[in-house]
Amino acid sequence: MATENTNIRSCDDEKEELLLLHSAELLENISQSKEKYRKIIQAGISQWVKDFQSGHIKVNTVEDLKKLIELDIQLQKDEEI
Repeated sequence: MATENTNIRSCDDEKEELLLLHSAELLENISQSKEKYRKIIQAGISQWVKDFQSGHIKVNTVEDLKKLIELDIQLQKDEEI
């Protein structure tokens, strides 16, 4: 009468479950970071617009706004995936 070793299988299942849990935590952390970055970018855009409207920023520095908008769009695209 042979007994089957089920410990190896349960150990593999546990490792796989831990790996999936770790991957899920990483994805959640990345998502939270992106949310924070978007808030920073949006605040930067708002400040740029205020400075532009008050005359502190001239049209030749529009590249800063363009970069902020491009970053915001890129982060939004990443959220759609």
